[in-house]
Amino acid sequence: MAEAIVSRISGPVVAAKGLAGAQMFDVVRIGELGLVGEIVRLEGKSAMIQVYEDTTGLKPGEKVINTKRPLSMQLGPGLLKSIYDGIQRPLDILREQSGDFISRGNIIPALDQKKKWDFVPVKKKGDHVSPGEIIGEVQETPIIKHKIMIPHNVNGELTEITEGKYTVDENVAAVKTNSTTTDIGLSSWWTVRTPRPVARKLPPEEPLLTGQRILDTFFPIAKGGTAAIPGPFGSGKTVIQQQLAKWADSDIIVYVGCGERGNEMCEVLSTFPKLEDPKTKRPLMERTILVANTSNMPVAAREASIYTGITMGEYYRDMGYGVALMADSTSRWAEALREISGRLEEMPGEEGYPAYLGRRLAEFYERGGKAITISPDKRVGSLSIVGAVSPPGGDFSEPVSQNTLRVTRVFWALDASLASRRHFPAINWLTSYSLYADEMSDWYKNNVSKEWTTQRIEALEILQKEAELQEIVQLVGYDALPEPEKGILDTSRSIREDYLQQSAYDAVDTYTSIKKQHIMLSVILEFGRMEADAIKKGISSSKISALEARKMLSKIKWTKEDQVEQLVSEIRTNMKQQFDNLLKEASE
Repeated sequence: MAEAIVSRISGPVVAAKGLAGAQMFDVVRIGELGLVGEIVRLEGKSAMIQVYEDTTGLKPGEKVINTKRPLSMQLGPGLLKSIYDGIQRPLDILREQSGDFISRGNIIPALDQKKKWDFVPVKKKGDHVSPGEIIGEVQETPIIKHKIMIPHNVNGELTEITEGKYTVDENVAAVKTNSTTTDIGLSSWWTVRTPRPVARKLPPEEPLLTGQRILDTFFPIAKGGTAAIPGPFGSGKTVIQQQLAKWADSDIIVYVGCGERGNEMCEVLSTFPKLEDPKTKRPLMERTILVANTSNMPVAAREASIYTGITMGEYYRDMGYGVALMADSTSRWAEALREISGRLEEMPGEEGYPAYLGRRLAEFYERGGKAITISPDKRVGSLSIVGAVSPPGGDFSEPVSQNTLRVTRVFWALDASLASRRHFPAINWLTSYSLYADEMSDWYKNNVSKEWTTQRIEALEILQKEAELQEIVQLVGYDALPEPEKGILDTSRSIREDYLQQSAYDAVDTYTSIKKQHIMLSVILEFGRMEADAIKKGISSSKISALEARKMLSKIKWTKEDQVEQLVSEIRTNMKQQFDNLLKEASE
């Protein structure tokens, strides 16, 4: 190991000299406490280091030791159900050792080194194995099987493989390649800043169903897609992310709390372990990994936290699982970049952020996707990324929001004014968008209905017309509008209140299947078309609004999935009958 000394300290950035042979992103240990840092700039034998821990008390002249290894993660059984900090230290064990505040220089293995796991081989001695091939399984949690894979650089014959109980550091197999033998353990290591390779990325043709009507119907995200969700204070950002974690059609959840306020992060950390997975009726944590880095933790660790989270997501994607990663929030991560960049005396870009902000955001989001993994069986896995953005004052023109929108294809715009009117999810349907909707139209056509795309467009057009009419209403009042326009406003109100509004705390309304969504929207639009026809024939909108069938539309979302079709059939019968009666009265 090469040794050097600290020459200058500037907050979380330390300058060291005498680091001969060092490379970019090497991890170093600094001072008597052994603070963990990472080399971010090299000039000859001098280096600039971002330190992942508090540098208070550190002084020039203290020793720096280069580990000659980049920042890496141990990947293996035991990741699920864990809560880590930004550099993969288990927070529960840290608390046991040092109390509520993390002691400096404390490096703890990410995985339990003593626990023995039941390894069940799926290959036998003498089999030829290729990179990415699954050789065995471990039942990591009651609902997730952990697949043990051949490393990407190993190809040869299995000379050893034994069933039994092993710790994460023990070898379970050996592969002979020409004259060398490679040991395969239950765990492996991967550098966090290097994306795990895939054989081929696939086009986004299948939606990640969330059970949230406004997302699935109007602004869907694809499996392996990317989405941005800006969250002004009090707009329900945390609730939406919890809903996505509970109901999204994914096997594994990775939640990265990046620089969020301590009380918000505390809510997540205390709530998630108590949540029940609706699909399996087991604790949600059995398929969840939490990475927690609060705003009072060192900023450099905040910068590393999203790489820690996405590396774990890629690992489970390579097993063939569908992974959903929530990063909350990338704005705080960008603030960490800004602080470190300022300490490095780099030329600032817009609003003080470094000039490479856009590139770093793009590198992060590009690690998502649906892909064929490197494996003989051509497994397909997906990694979907939902990045929360916290724009100051809800200003979407600021650099982080704008650079995020350039690389993500879905924009869920949370609106504080909707939240103040108690309309949840508070996603603004006029400013939000999804660039995946057209690419996934065939999936909806084959799996939901041929009319799905036209219904979606029809509903969005009605909502757009409502926004235009509201400006007129503000000037002249509702009563001054012509009857057809009143009918449009009535239909749009039904779409907003009976369809888009959804309660996360109601046992029935919290989740809506895509089939039920189609039925709900169909009958609401059908009523709107019948209303428009009736108005043309001289029926007033006030009479139509008073119909019993109109009131029954609001009952659909509170109706259980197995009873919806029966209720809608009754509503359709009543609609026809009541409109026929109105027309008969008008003709008399």
